[in-house]
Amino acid sequence: MSENNFNRRDFLKVVGMGGAAATLSGCGWTSIQNGKETVVSYVTLPDYVIPSVANYFNSTCAQCDAGCNIMLRVREGRALKAEGNPHSPINRGKMCGLGQAGIQAHYNPDRVTGPMLNGQAITWDKALQELNNKLSGAKGDEIAFVTGVMSGHAQSLLNTYMDAVGSKNRFSYEAISPAVLRTVNKKAYGMSMPRYRIDKARVVVSFGADFLGAWVSPVYFSQLYAKFRKGTRPEGRGVLVQIEPKMTVTGANADRWIGIRPGTEGIFALGLINALGASGVSIPADIAAVAHDYTPERVGTDTGVPFDRITKLAALLKERTPSLVLAGDAVEGYSYGTENGMAIAMLNHVLGNVGKTVEAAAAVPFTQFAPVVGNRSSLNALNDGLAAGKYKVVFTYATNPVHTAPASLNFSKNFMKAGFKVALAQYMDETAKAADLVLPLDSPMEDWATVVPEYMAAPEGAYSESYAQMSFRQPTMEKLYPNADGSGTRGVCDILLALLKQRKPDAYKDVNDFYSYLHADVLKNKVALGGTAADDNDAFWNDTISKSIVPLKGVSGKLASRPSVAGLSLPSPVTPDASYPLRLIPHVSASIRDGRNANEPWLQESPDPLTTIVWDSWVEIHPKTAEKLGIVEGDIVEITSRSGSIRTQAYIFPGIHPDAVSVPVGYGHTAMGRWAKDTGANVFGILDPVYDKTTGELAMNETHVKISKAGDRVIVVKDEGFAGGSQAGKKKIAVKVSTSKVDLSKEV
Repeated sequence: MSENNFNRRDFLKVVGMGGAAATLSGCGWTSIQNGKETVVSYVTLPDYVIPSVANYFNSTCAQCDAGCNIMLRVREGRALKAEGNPHSPINRGKMCGLGQAGIQAHYNPDRVTGPMLNGQAITWDKALQELNNKLSGAKGDEIAFVTGVMSGHAQSLLNTYMDAVGSKNRFSYEAISPAVLRTVNKKAYGMSMPRYRIDKARVVVSFGADFLGAWVSPVYFSQLYAKFRKGTRPEGRGVLVQIEPKMTVTGANADRWIGIRPGTEGIFALGLINALGASGVSIPADIAAVAHDYTPERVGTDTGVPFDRITKLAALLKERTPSLVLAGDAVEGYSYGTENGMAIAMLNHVLGNVGKTVEAAAAVPFTQFAPVVGNRSSLNALNDGLAAGKYKVVFTYATNPVHTAPASLNFSKNFMKAGFKVALAQYMDETAKAADLVLPLDSPMEDWATVVPEYMAAPEGAYSESYAQMSFRQPTMEKLYPNADGSGTRGVCDILLALLKQRKPDAYKDVNDFYSYLHADVLKNKVALGGTAADDNDAFWNDTISKSIVPLKGVSGKLASRPSVAGLSLPSPVTPDASYPLRLIPHVSASIRDGRNANEPWLQESPDPLTTIVWDSWVEIHPKTAEKLGIVEGDIVEITSRSGSIRTQAYIFPGIHPDAVSVPVGYGHTAMGRWAKDTGANVFGILDPVYDKTTGELAMNETHVKISKAGDRVIVVKDEGFAGGSQAGKKKIAVKVSTSKVDLSKEV
């Protein structure tokens, strides 16, 4: 204790102060900003509230689009903690860190708390009246609505509203979209999202599918992976081989990680098919013709992977069946991403995996509630209309294109050409900041909703092939910002109903709010939702909401027969341009994802699983490349593409191909809130406008860059300590810094 002159008496003073503060904080609501507190006593308690005893409410997570079912612990009327619902086929009682941080989205002090018109607070009545005035002067084709992924009743109400205004300009956009995967699956298997049975495979070969990190439904896949790795299985312990140019969380867990030259994944797959044929596996004629010239020696040269690894992997796949081959982000992000994916999907047909580890999935029987997913081509279509000055009113919801659109689109500039811009938002993000009217949303812990996941997981059992589900999201506490004095927040479905009442007042005159609308709809369809006509209405409603998961007899899907791949061709590896010699690989982290959750400090504080970096973005550079460029860890470097440049800190990382560098997406916000703004660099802004030739999806990995030192250097803030240091060194630095020299506001 002598190093920092902090004695036992000082320690006890701090503990005493902390104890007093902790005691007071349990009595009411304490402001983080000024420490003021409102003490409220419970004179008349709700009948379900017992002081100090928690209640649990089942609901559905809204932190990503996987649709995990959760239980929220509520005590004295406040949501405190979320955990996985053990009855959920999707997450089976588990929950990721991203989902855990949902509680911070709810209590976030940067939430929008009331309607705003041109930056000024207004009432809901005035907001809706202003909106109605603008809509009255617009024709149907002059109104557009752009959203993220939507499903359930919100999706149905939005379609009804667009029909009511006579508009077909409904756009759905995901910044990180598996649009290429959906197209490949549709061609190869007959459905966009079949079920991948990792738990039934003896070998999994994953081409950049980070199913343990951020791919499709990672909590669900983690459960299957746990079974896959058990040595007590009849099939034995599964073997995982990960092939990708930049190591992911899944790659770090693999038995064999193969670093491949970016863009040559399809070539590797065709070489693997060739090697399987040479080992005696029967290959259909059209596939054999496509793969004929891809000998192990040629593939080794093209991909940078020693050819003996290809023959060894072929022998492993031949010996251990069934297997499963997956294609992820690393495969899709090229102008030939669809062809890459098709070459890899053919491996599942050649190996006999289709129908064994690639299974048909069912769809919900209510097509109006099915999820509407997004893609970049939808954003491009919206952008073209904006550039032409086509729209008088544009709505945005659950998406932030001003932040995530590449600079080459000039989306921010084109967005300003819309006559009247309306953002339905929980935060004042970049798109909401550019809007004329901001309508503040309830958090998912205050709102009613129904959710249908795109990836339809299923429980074990005889009926799993036809299993589908719809989940409910319900308020777990009173609103933090109630509709007092005409302000406060509202649910998205309540807003859509208010808009519908403006267009069809007679049809919706008896609908008071979305709760009453949902309640009536559930009871009207209780037989279809698993009940009987004789069921008591109140009992059925309470049982449905308390479980939050509604199992449905879905519309059974059917796997298609193998398509012909005659004519499939892949380009030769790209010769690096001397001006832009490195390929940029934007990667998706398990916590920040596409940036929609960047203002939740728990996620900023969560160390990246591979680099352990917190509170900033970084660029991963292979040690050989870094040595060649004279770059060391902590150097601030400028990454320049043909479309723009960003600056960030360098991290020397052996888990990336020497021909590539990688920067995480989701950082670099210029708005949204105190924890997101000015944290890191926005890699979306420098992506070149190159698109997949088949789907029109942005080819995320087709941007080439050059890197130069900017002249500054920092100590990279990460859990593993600074370069060349240790945890012990980190502690030594901590005790040497005097508290009088630390600006805590800047530290936080």
